[in-house]
Amino acid sequence: MTTGQDASARTEHRADATIPGPRTGHPPEVTVLRDPAAFAALADEWQALHRRCAAATAFQTHAWLHSWWLSYGRPGRLRVVLVRRGGVLVGAAALTVRYRGVPVWVPVGAGISDYADVLVDPADPGNTAALADALRTAARGAVIDLREVRPGAAAERMYDAWRGPRRRLPDSVCLELPGRPMDDLIARVGSSSRGQRIRSNLRRLDAAGVTERDVPPDEVASAVAEMLRLHLLQWQGRGVNPEHVRPRFRAHLTRACTLMAASGDAVVSEFTMGGEVVAANLTVLSPALAGGYLYGAHPSLRGTKVDVTTLLMRHGVRHAAGGGREVLSLLRGAEPHKFHWRPEHVTNHRLLLAARPLTPVLHLRAALAQGRTRLAARARRHAPVLHAWRSRLNDWRATRP
Repeated sequence: MTTGQDASARTEHRADATIPGPRTGHPPEVTVLRDPAAFAALADEWQALHRRCAAATAFQTHAWLHSWWLSYGRPGRLRVVLVRRGGVLVGAAALTVRYRGVPVWVPVGAGISDYADVLVDPADPGNTAALADALRTAARGAVIDLREVRPGAAAERMYDAWRGPRRRLPDSVCLELPGRPMDDLIARVGSSSRGQRIRSNLRRLDAAGVTERDVPPDEVASAVAEMLRLHLLQWQGRGVNPEHVRPRFRAHLTRACTLMAASGDAVVSEFTMGGEVVAANLTVLSPALAGGYLYGAHPSLRGTKVDVTTLLMRHGVRHAAGGGREVLSLLRGAEPHKFHWRPEHVTNHRLLLAARPLTPVLHLRAALAQGRTRLAARARRHAPVLHAWRSRLNDWRATRP
């Protein structure tokens, strides 16, 4: 152990010819990094591995993870487990330690990432087991708690290869649509009147003169600031997520999205009407998926004939179907306006892993997680009252320094 502007153009940026490809037939070499500077230095090597992992999302890019660490990481808590073969990185997991009676290793990016995963080069089936064994050795005495694992992720294969106590639990539900042209998505709604309403909304967008543009990397910082300003205006008085107004969140998005816009892993877009920016949106991109992460829309749009949901869906279709991606993800959140499009409900998984001596602790954490799920279901049955209370609480939190 040692310490240490368009879819085609964005696709071209994903190539990286400076890093050697995967090697098979070499024994695995394991490294555990605790030094943030060493994590920062992994950027090129990490991204080369990320490009070889078809199931990985933008939330596993080095830009997103390292930026999260700079905003949210705590000194001494970083644990980056790496597996190399012949000097080439073939497996990686970025984790951080939290203490809940026992040490718990959770993914870097937890809390604000819709999907968590590890990176495993698919060229050699043994890479998955090698990373699982490396994590089991490095985290001995701790529980590994991987939340928001998307079906088909590399972490699921690692779970299958795990040699020790493990539990799989349901986690958040993400809503997904196929990456198809708008006409195909309208046909999915199953109601001629609803389909006509969507087409009418599209015509109104054109009549209102709404235009959109993808912001170049050198303008991302100002565009993110404007998006967050509009986001706060949009939710003011209705329970804004207090994290979205904190300086650390803004700093993270600015850093990460500037790099991700340049590499084709994200796009920040602005929508203008009458020469004024009335909405802005952040979309995360991967070869298989385009996902709307965060948006802000000026409240004045409520008094116009511009339907914000249709605006964002048209934008998402451009980057999903237009970029050859199979999935248009609406990510986490069950807002009512999303259901008009009849999306698929795809449940993320929570994977709990431990070495054998921690079996009782593992089951206790699983029981606590299941208890929280039952409480959340009960809360939904009393949604109107609880939502009003939570909205007032979040508005109060958002105004605190």
